[in-house]
Amino acid sequence: MLRRLYDWVLHWSETPYGIWALFLLAFCESSFFPIPPDILLIALAVAIPGKSFKYALICSLGSVLGGCLGFLIGWQFMTSVGDKIIHFYNLAPKFDYIKELYTNYDAWAIGIAGFTPIPYKVFTISAGAFNINFSVFFVASLVSRSARFFLIGGLIYAFGPKIHVFIDKYFNVLVVAFTLLLIAGFVFIKYIF
Repeated sequence: MLRRLYDWVLHWSETPYGIWALFLLAFCESSFFPIPPDILLIALAVAIPGKSFKYALICSLGSVLGGCLGFLIGWQFMTSVGDKIIHFYNLAPKFDYIKELYTNYDAWAIGIAGFTPIPYKVFTISAGAFNINFSVFFVASLVSRSARFFLIGGLIYAFGPKIHVFIDKYFNVLVVAFTLLLIAGFVFIKYIF
């Protein structure tokens, strides 16, 4: 199933709508959608490595704007929409813990969630729900999401199509590694902060 989902996302890179799909995927993933935009970013950048930074910028803008939607959901629509998203991903137990993180580390909590595989959408929604300063939220999101996507774009710009072959060859290993990183991110936040 994951391979089919991966292939479906990749197919957008072969259409004239790839850039729009990247923007929309990044936008939706930051507030409610489960598929990370990294896959499409990689596919588009590998197809034309010279545009890697352009794609990273589009992905970053979509992600930050989607994060603003997540903030709005938490701030104004937590009961009607936000709670449903949190429960859909079975992240309700982490929600109160995230409030504690925001109380102690506001910008750092957002930054870590924005850069790592930690579910960023939970942090965007909870930032609005807990009335985090929007300017702090926006700047931390802009820096962390841009750092993440420009790192990917930079690697592809530097190494080109070899990265794509590597991803295709080791897809299952990468999925396991991504999942372990996701779990490690939660453990890191729980025990370190």
